[in-house]
Amino acid sequence: MHHHVLLLGGHGKIAQLLTPLLLRRAWDVTSIIRSAEQVPSVQRLAELAHGSGDDTNVGRLTVLVRSLEEVKSEVGAKHVLDEVNPDYVVWSAGAGGKGGPERTYAIDRDAAVHFIRAAASTPGVTRFLMVSYLASRRTKPAWWSDEDWASAEEVNTKVMPHYYKAKLGADEVLYAASKERCSSFVGINLRPGMLTLEPAGKVELGKTQHSTGKVSRESVAKVADLLLASEGVKNVWLDMLDGDEEPAQAVERVVREGVNAAEGEAVF
Repeated sequence: MHHHVLLLGGHGKIAQLLTPLLLRRAWDVTSIIRSAEQVPSVQRLAELAHGSGDDTNVGRLTVLVRSLEEVKSEVGAKHVLDEVNPDYVVWSAGAGGKGGPERTYAIDRDAAVHFIRAAASTPGVTRFLMVSYLASRRTKPAWWSDEDWASAEEVNTKVMPHYYKAKLGADEVLYAASKERCSSFVGINLRPGMLTLEPAGKVELGKTQHSTGKVSRESVAKVADLLLASEGVKNVWLDMLDGDEEPAQAVERVVREGVNAAEGEAVF
């Protein structure tokens, strides 16, 4: 089935790895980036998708320059959705720690929430995939040890407290919005550990044994692509680290078994 993906934060490393994967499915991608200077590097991703020389099954890439920081309301986000008219949305944007706490809240929480709510109120949008992070939760999950939870709390309260509050706020809104619209709007929250530039490999997906660890950005992009293409995926949080399972097998398993790392949270 053909899809049109709105990719918010299209110049980010994960987004750039994800774009060719989506295009190779013959899906169209509209990539939203921050500045005109980024246009050539994102446009080159279409060339990567055409790497085999076979253009017949490759989607169309459109690049738009828009400031997510300037999206101040659900109406503003809806304007972008109406302009692009996607059926899938991917949020891979973020302040990246630049500009201080105010910019982090403006992008990672506020703009993300505006797009979630706008997407959830748009009947044509049926999936929203958010890239978050592993420790974004309020309570200790049953599958983590006390030591693991202490490590997560150290990160959330001392290392990056503003990022934690911003991401958690957006994560909870996505879960609640998907829960309200049920199967007509699927919220997929992919929550990787510490990101690396290593090549894609095997993964641990779902309820990870530990609250810390590394994961390849390329693996995150592969799993995001597989989740978007999965027929049975539902409203879910999925934690992710490097591991021992092939990405396709991991995605098939968590979808089939209904694994959900949101378990234990109030939104669940």
